[in-house]
Amino acid sequence: MGFILFGIFVVMPIVEIAVFIQAGELIGLWPTIAIVVLTAILGTSLMRVQGLQTLAKAQQELDQGEMPLGPLFDGVCILIAGILLLTPGFVTDTMGFLLLIPPLRRVIGAGLILKMMKSGKMRMSFGAGSSGRAYRQNDPFGGAGTNSAGGSHRQRGPGGGPVIDGDYENLDQQKDTSANDSDDKDDTDTKQNLPPRG
Repeated sequence: MGFILFGIFVVMPIVEIAVFIQAGELIGLWPTIAIVVLTAILGTSLMRVQGLQTLAKAQQELDQGEMPLGPLFDGVCILIAGILLLTPGFVTDTMGFLLLIPPLRRVIGAGLILKMMKSGKMRMSFGAGSSGRAYRQNDPFGGAGTNSAGGSHRQRGPGGGPVIDGDYENLDQQKDTSANDSDDKDDTDTKQNLPPRG
């Protein structure tokens, strides 16, 4: 964590200053400033458009009863891209524009998931479809991968596992009922075996 903060607050400003100096020598001071301002305006408008699209996609997935993992990740990337684009500098603007490219975001997201799965911080399970509901494992960074049965997304339990629908019988109550039935039957048999009263 300390290395990341060192890179953000020390290395990145030094790199930006060096790039500013080189750009100023090549194209001049005012064109350099104009490019920085224009990239900030263009990046902000792109961020707003993609942010609204991501919000609509997340709302659509929530309406379908699915967890909007892909839109949430896209939203975080768009927010980081906006911060980078509003920060003056060529390097930060380049990184911000790269985060606004959807295929690149999917690659980054897939890489993060693989890294988390290897470190043991995340587990993904795949299951076959049941008769009532078919299980579908969504790909949060692209199209949805379905099993052969297809169908709707299975509900998730509070612990993250699947919710399994089923019926149950109270065996204790069933034993009590069968015991009472056998007592009644014994009484009936006893009454039937008694000789008729005169």
